[in-house]
Amino acid sequence: MKAITTTLVAILAWSASSFAQSKYTLDKYHSRLSFSVKHLGISNVEGIFKSFDVSVSGMKADLSDLKIEMQAQISSINTEIEKRDQHLQSPDFFDAAKYPALVFKSTSFRKTKGNLYKLSGTLTMKGVTRPIVFSVIYASGKNPMNGKTVHGFTLSGTLNRLDYGVGDVTLKTGIGSEVKLSANVEFVQE
Repeated sequence: MKAITTTLVAILAWSASSFAQSKYTLDKYHSRLSFSVKHLGISNVEGIFKSFDVSVSGMKADLSDLKIEMQAQISSINTEIEKRDQHLQSPDFFDAAKYPALVFKSTSFRKTKGNLYKLSGTLTMKGVTRPIVFSVIYASGKNPMNGKTVHGFTLSGTLNRLDYGVGDVTLKTGIGSEVKLSANVEFVQE
């Protein structure tokens, strides 16, 4: 019995250390970074960032050391209306020429219950850095096509665009100040 227990402990220790030392590649075909904002208080205008990158590091078995960094190119904003996209990239809103990227860096990742987590960090947009917290659903499993382990994170959070100097407060634009952010990202464990 002692030999079985020792072997089991050795296997678990090896598994946890190999998990933490693995490389994680963002699966861009199964990842999306999007936003939603009220228009005239009636409906939501939604959009995505077509060009973004997310990296993870750490990944102990309990995820307590998880670090997430994300960068999205402002010039890749897509609301499916080209004229609106150009306006969002202008100095009236994001000023993509002066501030080309939106950047998130995590400071903590903590479990709340089950597969639910809170991701805290800083978001830098239009030269302003502020703290932000995202709710996260985490899942992992084997891809039946190639046998590789895949880690998935579904994030959601809100921010006030005026805190970052994005747009103005006047009613002439009809755009709400609260912006909902969401991301679905998958990483393949190499």
